[in-house]
Amino acid sequence: MDLILWRHAEAEEGEEDLHRPLTARGEKQAARMAAWLDRNLPEGLRVLSSPARRAEQTARALGRKYKLRAELLPDGTPQELLELVQWPHARGAVLVVGHQPVLGQTVAQLLEMKPGVCALRKGAVWWLRQRQRMEVCETILLAVQSPEFL
Repeated sequence: MDLILWRHAEAEEGEEDLHRPLTARGEKQAARMAAWLDRNLPEGLRVLSSPARRAEQTARALGRKYKLRAELLPDGTPQELLELVQWPHARGAVLVVGHQPVLGQTVAQLLEMKPGVCALRKGAVWWLRQRQRMEVCETILLAVQSPEFL
């Protein structure tokens, strides 16, 4: 199973957290990352997004169908995210568009890092894969991409 975590791009500041739109820079970040993802994503991919406006705008940049899921709101947990995507038992790949700190906490948990030591940059993607090798399940990091390098 592949789990692709995409942090929403840069958003406007504001008090209505769930309604904050992307900035002009954020729109460019989302478009650059979406173009890279589109070239590399497998067929049959499921796309899930937080219903927060900035996350949905980021997901929309990909130009594929996606589902909004409340489990991916900013106050979600790694456990909720992993249950939603059925890690590690689902087949194929799932792209999740979400928020810090839950995305970083999820990466830290899957890669057995200390809690709280992993932060994803705005607009960045972390691509993880669960595989079986000689009866041992492993989580490997396939790619980390930031829109600044595209």
